[in-house]
Amino acid sequence: MPQRTIYSVIESPTHPHLTALYQTLGIEELCFKSMRKLMAKIKNTPPDFIAAEFFYGYGNNYAGVNISNLDVMLYSLQRYAPDTKVLVFVDKNERQYVDKLNDILPLHAVFKRPFDETEIVKALG
Repeated sequence: MPQRTIYSVIESPTHPHLTALYQTLGIEELCFKSMRKLMAKIKNTPPDFIAAEFFYGYGNNYAGVNISNLDVMLYSLQRYAPDTKVLVFVDKNERQYVDKLNDILPLHAVFKRPFDETEIVKALG
């Protein structure tokens, strides 16, 4: 069986560092510092999972058309990697907005901070 992969989009210092957890589960992690680089990689090599933080668009450049920083990536997954499972990390004060993303592409799991690593293990199972 080929090794599973997870692409982590690290857009802020609050992104959880789970490399050791992924390794114990036999999952190879590739890290990306921008959505643009992640989406370029997805087109050629779709991952099994994507781990990303959710940032709601409070009147910034996400407002109006997009809900958050994840919208464009989810639309890209519809076309290039519809079987990729998306794990989202979110602050408790923004949790109410995350479910709107399910209209674009169903999310595999949403983890509200603080989260329990055993829940992540279950989602990656």
